[in-house]
Amino acid sequence: MSSTLKADFFEVVRERHAVKQYDPAFTLSEQEILELLDIAGSAPSAWNLQHWTFLAITDPAAKQNLLPIAYGQQQVVDASVVVAVLGNLQANRNAEAIYGPAVQAGLMPEKIKTGLIEQIDYAYANIPTVPRDEAIRNASFAAMQLMLAAKAKGLDSCPMGGYDAARFVETFHVPEQYIPVLLVAIGKAAAPARPSGRFPVSRTVVWNQFGD
Repeated sequence: MSSTLKADFFEVVRERHAVKQYDPAFTLSEQEILELLDIAGSAPSAWNLQHWTFLAITDPAAKQNLLPIAYGQQQVVDASVVVAVLGNLQANRNAEAIYGPAVQAGLMPEKIKTGLIEQIDYAYANIPTVPRDEAIRNASFAAMQLMLAAKAKGLDSCPMGGYDAARFVETFHVPEQYIPVLLVAIGKAAAPARPSGRFPVSRTVVWNQFGD
């Protein structure tokens, strides 16, 4: 795999498609996978809590365990890696580890850190939708960035929401603090993605407000 990113961002975006068929003989090294996940982890996140955790599935036996959970979708076996993007329902607990070093480095006043942590703790304790909504929203940012990073490195990917999440949690011993958001298969395409159309932007944009 080339370590050089494609220069044209718009080319990367336009060329990324959900590839279903992969070359099973093509493998990615652990370092190459880590490079992709490092880029994915630079995605935006609310309060910079970095709500994602990546479960990288490369072992053939683990892929076979995943196959029925993913309803027999062959790409989970043939792709080089399947990344389960998990959202952290307890991402508020990351705050001290994130803001503490910033204060020590003189990049953030202690007062700002204290205020932010109070704000985060209040939201997580008092707004029931926040833990799940933020886990899914922010992990989705990372998932999209992962797929774009893969395309920029000459790879292909497939986001997968069609799997038994409860069975996945049980089989892969996922701790309760995490919620499965997406599976992302990454590897070398054995066949191009099936063409898919998109609505014209005129159909998907509303200016200023709905109705009169």
